[in-house]
Amino acid sequence: MDHIRSPAHYAHAPWFVVGPDETDILLILMAAFLVLIVFMFGVLMLRLHHLPEHIAHKGQKVQYQLVATLGLLAMFTHENLFWIVGLLLAMIDIPDFSGLLGRISNSVERISSRRASTS
Repeated sequence: MDHIRSPAHYAHAPWFVVGPDETDILLILMAAFLVLIVFMFGVLMLRLHHLPEHIAHKGQKVQYQLVATLGLLAMFTHENLFWIVGLLLAMIDIPDFSGLLGRISNSVERISSRRASTS
């Protein structure tokens, strides 16, 4: 028995059914589409995962480091709570106390140098 079908068998087949020794274009297009969609989904997930770091990048260095550390913990432990805390921390504008504390320390140094010169 001959198992090879003649072209007459494919005359009433749908357009996507290919005959023997023909290239399945639909399979190739769908494989390329699937690879593209998986790649784009991965890029979207990485952008979403690093969203708190992008927000905190405009802020202070310490805040950015905390948010980046929480992002890494969220990625490696798969705990969404770390990501949520990092996002909330990135959205909060933490006041800069370094200028205030620097002025206080300069004032204390001036006061101590005045007292040392008068003694």
